[in-house]
Amino acid sequence: MSQKPERFLSLDVFRGMTICFMIIVNTPGSGAAPFSPLEHAAWFGFTPTDLVFPSFLFAVGNAMSFTMKKFDTLSTGQVLYRILKRGLLIFFIGFIMYWFPFVDHAKDGWVLRPISGTRVMGVLQRIGLCYIFASLIIYFVKNRTWVFIISGFLLVGYWLLLLAYGDTAAPYGMLTNAGTYLDKYVLGDLHLYHGEGTAFDPEGILSTLPAIVNVIVGYYAGKFIQEKGKGYETIARLTLMGALFIFLALFWGMVFPIGKKLWTSPFTLLTTGLDMVIISALIYIVEVRNNNAGNWTSFFTTVGKNPLAIYILSEILVIAFWMIPMGNTNFYGWINNVFYQKIAPGAIGSLLFAISYMLVCWCVGKVLDKNKVYIRV
Repeated sequence: MSQKPERFLSLDVFRGMTICFMIIVNTPGSGAAPFSPLEHAAWFGFTPTDLVFPSFLFAVGNAMSFTMKKFDTLSTGQVLYRILKRGLLIFFIGFIMYWFPFVDHAKDGWVLRPISGTRVMGVLQRIGLCYIFASLIIYFVKNRTWVFIISGFLLVGYWLLLLAYGDTAAPYGMLTNAGTYLDKYVLGDLHLYHGEGTAFDPEGILSTLPAIVNVIVGYYAGKFIQEKGKGYETIARLTLMGALFIFLALFWGMVFPIGKKLWTSPFTLLTTGLDMVIISALIYIVEVRNNNAGNWTSFFTTVGKNPLAIYILSEILVIAFWMIPMGNTNFYGWINNVFYQKIAPGAIGSLLFAISYMLVCWCVGKVLDKNKVYIRV
């Protein structure tokens, strides 16, 4: 038991880095466009921001490689109950978060926000679904080779579905791909994301298929580390495997472009490849070299120990900022206009606000960690 914190240190740092960066890119200060690397690619292409969400899925799989050992002592019914309970609860929390604050301000006062216009899919919803399907595949398909074959089928199958059922002239277009057709048919326009100025969901139903592979790869990366140890051979082999995935992604990307918003199959290969390289570097720095002088790792583990809770807090708190009226604007716009954009106009001010907001969320994580409160779903 005494080695448990050491064992999870690299994973907690990885998760903490992911959540911190996710908060920064999700809450840029208003009044100026953020730096381009802190924005998602408009459609095809890749930016550092595009790596954040896939890395969280990779971390979910990595954590599963430790927690799924408990399933060996449970019956199949108990395992199914735990998997479905956790995954569906994460999905439900995500849905409630998009419905929050449940009311809108109208001329006659506050009215209940209609659920008919609430987004159904989303970040937490995708995490919940990917956790369920990845866990079921890994639990029931004991042979690792068959899991890899299923993963390949998910990646290739998604590509073929887009080609077969999307618009023949533009099968990868935002409004003409098979995933958008499916989302509109099953969920309807009002239940989709409208941040692109139209009804399109980057976390839609069909694009969940390749995202499942992000979790599966994360699981086997974690399992490989446990089986082979945290030495130089493990680091080298993980790095080489990551490089292979990156090469395959770039090669496949010549005919099936890399894109986060469509979550293309090469995008899954690219992000899992990069994540394997990053986790290898962290293992080397934190575990092999034991390079935690000054306890720098504790900054990230503070958040990494409560990743879902801190992420949910970051989303709800910013909504509260938008709801607080300040003259002709809200608190979110006011603090940027009168402070951040005054002291550092432009993208720098936007970044300073994002970092400050992340640190506010970090402080909450610090209080939870200090009191040994770890919120698990």
